[in-house]
Amino acid sequence: MSMEPIVAVEIGTSRVRVFVGEAREDGALMITAVGDCASSGMRKGELFHFESASQCLERALRQAEDAANLTVNEVHVALSGSQIEGMPNRGEIPVDGEITAEHVEHVCRVAREVTLPADREILHSIVGQFSVDGLCGVKPEGMAGQKLAADVLIVHGQHARMFNLVRVVKGLKLEVADLLFSGLCAAMSALSAEQKLQGVLLIDLGGGTTDYMAYAQAKIADAGAIGVGGDHVTNDIAKAFRLSTMEAEALKMQHGDAMVSAAGRTRRLPLPAAAGETPRTAKLSDLQSVIHLRMEETFGLIRARLQRQNLLHLLGGGVVLTGGGAYLKNAAQLAEKVFGLPCEIGGPRNVSGLTANLSGPEYATGVGAVLCAYKNACLRQEQSRSVWRRLGQWFGLG
Repeated sequence: MSMEPIVAVEIGTSRVRVFVGEAREDGALMITAVGDCASSGMRKGELFHFESASQCLERALRQAEDAANLTVNEVHVALSGSQIEGMPNRGEIPVDGEITAEHVEHVCRVAREVTLPADREILHSIVGQFSVDGLCGVKPEGMAGQKLAADVLIVHGQHARMFNLVRVVKGLKLEVADLLFSGLCAAMSALSAEQKLQGVLLIDLGGGTTDYMAYAQAKIADAGAIGVGGDHVTNDIAKAFRLSTMEAEALKMQHGDAMVSAAGRTRRLPLPAAAGETPRTAKLSDLQSVIHLRMEETFGLIRARLQRQNLLHLLGGGVVLTGGGAYLKNAAQLAEKVFGLPCEIGGPRNVSGLTANLSGPEYATGVGAVLCAYKNACLRQEQSRSVWRRLGQWFGLG
């Protein structure tokens, strides 16, 4: 069964990107085109200026359409924002004897029945593990027992804020096929099955937000977003050294470091000065301290959330950083210090067609959004084939 090209949109605080993916004959997914534009109209992963965001998306969309030689009608949208939260929930049902597929479907429905505030909407409901009579981590179908339980993670966000991005997309005459949490997308493309099995924490360091996904025993155990990102580091630098945002960003890119070094205490950096102003300098260690404090706070907020869920000891695979913020010097070293776990920089790895330009950590979310959409499409096709097979068996067809 053939499949139409899959198009994913990532409207971030720093960049707006459109990714086009197509299935090869062997079933592997290939990224065939990307549109990329500096973002405007977004703050902390959320819309604050409709027209600016719309113009940026249109530019990125046209780039992707030209590169792929197609007209896009439908997109999958990756979104973030501090309003996105993860909530664990458990559903239980009584069973009598052998557990069937219908029992499994039933307990999953029960686990997904949660009461949220009226302004919240579910993005994903992800099954973690099943338990039979208190025995956890089982594949229940075919087992015998008296009580079947399912643990799920409900990822939800504020409806109005998510709908604002949908309005931007639909304003360009595009249909929204699905909304996807950016953290899940990044994890989909950057993490291996082995890392998920060992237990791993993915942190996606964006411009306005930081998303995270925690896996334990190959299952998603927690997810969420924090309204702090690389732009906050830039703002801290601007305030500390009385610089414009553009000057502070340039200083961060050239000399930024998440750790305070001994050498930095003796080295001085020239600071931008307006015409006629007395030239200024600052110690490198002062710049490093400003960055270190904000990054340490960001990692610390995630660590505290995982501690409350009692998950830290399950992360044997360590920490993986994605997003543009992963380029910050010694960000991984600081993460190792905060979490007490090994840390590495990750990027897209689970698709083909990636050039060197698309293998960096900043592309994990967009590539992962295409991958999520592709896997969902494959699942729907398989379910459709399964239905036809059952119909054939019932009516003696084929």
